Amino acid sequence: MSQQEHFEHIHRLMSELENTYTDYWQKFSNFGTWEFWAVLAILIIPLIILIIGIDKSKIFQLCFFGYSVHILAAYIDALGIRKLWWDYPHVVFPQLPGSISLDASLIPVYFIFLYQWCLNKNKNYWLYGTLSALGFTFILKPIMVSLNLFQLYTIWFVLLSAYLFVIYGAKIITNIFIILSTSHTNYR
Repeated sequence: MSQQEHFEHIHRLMSELENTYTDYWQKFSNFGTWEFWAVLAILIIPLIILIIGIDKSKIFQLCFFGYSVHILAAYIDALGIRKLWWDYPHVVFPQLPGSISLDASLIPVYFIFLYQWCLNKNKNYWLYGTLSALGFTFILKPIMVSLNLFQLYTIWFVLLSAYLFVIYGAKIITNIFIILSTSHTNYR
């Protein structure tokens, strides 16, 4: 099989999978299910709370941090799904990633507020971030498993490692940009 034939075979399989996934959503995750509304609420409610509660005086730093959490979480979740480490049986819409409610809303918003609290109260982000990652791994995700909103196919340590990578990575990226922006203003 040539490279092009192999690639086209993969494309046909992906098309078949897309049709199967849409059919699954219509049967088990549609507007008439409580799971749809739960996943939609997980997507919308944190964003509303963020708009109301974010410290406007630090909005760019907080939102940059949150965006970093979002991007890293989305990539890590995509990797976890592709490697068959975990998956989400219910989604808002079948065309969107199954993890969008968590990766674009709940996780970034939670960690924005944690980062904001650590900045405002002079608390250790690394400590509270680690404790939060433990909470997400061993409290939130098991609840989601029991509600059939999340399926884990690997050991819990892999999930914890993913959370730690996301929250440490976002903090490191934000710190680098703060240093770069500070050094840039010194040269003006």
